[in-house]
Amino acid sequence: MSELTLFLIRFAYLAILWIFVLSAISVIRSDMFGARVPDTGRGRLGRKEKAGRTPKAAKGPSRRRGAPTHLLVVEGSNAGERAELADAPLLIGRGNDAAIRLDDDYASTRHARVAAYEDEWFVEDLGSTNGTYIGSARITQPTTITLGVQVRIGKTILELRK
Repeated sequence: MSELTLFLIRFAYLAILWIFVLSAISVIRSDMFGARVPDTGRGRLGRKEKAGRTPKAAKGPSRRRGAPTHLLVVEGSNAGERAELADAPLLIGRGNDAAIRLDDDYASTRHARVAAYEDEWFVEDLGSTNGTYIGSARITQPTTITLGVQVRIGKTILELRK
């Protein structure tokens, strides 16, 4: 082999090695400090704002008869834990700042958020590695949830309750 070929092979090997090292550091950093959530679209819930409707005040939806009052963990290591919807938006994950802190290896530090828009409740995945599911469908955008709908994060299942 010529010297040029050996130099190019060594250079490519070194570049691949550095890419591996930097990606490993990135994974460790996101596990320790949480994944970055882009500022664009933060707090927006999509389709209704695009339709030209203006959001209600930040206090959440109006209290009406039969409306959900809390989010409850129904299965998983945190079964029975709950968070009041009056404190919305609710952050769900392994982080210390989460309203519902999960002891689930498949949950991210900042995994999902439950928020209100007008008279509806939405769950939004925050770019988690393992995803957020409603039933067996993985959600990729803010999705409406109602009373009794099961939201699965790792091995944990949550529901809106009265």
